[in-house]
Amino acid sequence: MIYWFTGQPGAGKTTLAMALQTELRRVGHVTVHLDGDLLRQVTDNRDFSASGRVKNIRAAQALAAKIHEDGAWVVAAFVSPFRALREEFKQRPEVLEIYVHTAEKRGREIYFAEAYEPPLKNFLDMDTTNVSVDACVRRIISSNNRGT
Repeated sequence: MIYWFTGQPGAGKTTLAMALQTELRRVGHVTVHLDGDLLRQVTDNRDFSASGRVKNIRAAQALAAKIHEDGAWVVAAFVSPFRALREEFKQRPEVLEIYVHTAEKRGREIYFAEAYEPPLKNFLDMDTTNVSVDACVRRIISSNNRGT
C-alpha cells in the first residue's frame, strides 16, 4: 500500500504520516516514511519552481513505487501541488491519496504552494481542524478497503 498525503504546509501531513506509520508497524507491516523536506535535502533540490516541484514529485513517486514493489508499505507526505501528477500516480491500484487540510493557522503559511490544486476524485478528504491525530489515523485505516 502507498499512502500519499498531500496538502499545504502546516495542514498535518507529516504528523499524520508518522502516526500512521507507527500504527501500521504496530500491527506488523513493514513501512517506509517518505517526506518532501527530507527528499529535497537528500537530492539537494532547492528548486521550488513548477519544474522543480515536478522533478521532486516524480522522484518521490518513483521511489515510493520501488519501495512498494520491494514489499514495504509506503507512507509519503508531500505538498505535491499538481493534480495531474497525483492522478497519474493513482492509476496504480495500491495508491491512496489523502488530502490533508485545516482552517487552523499553524505557522507554515509562508510556505504555501500558490498553485496547489486540490484533488477532485478518488481521495480521502482529511480535515484536521480540531480533530485528534488518533481519530485521523483510525479514519484512514478504516477507509482503506483495498486490501493491498
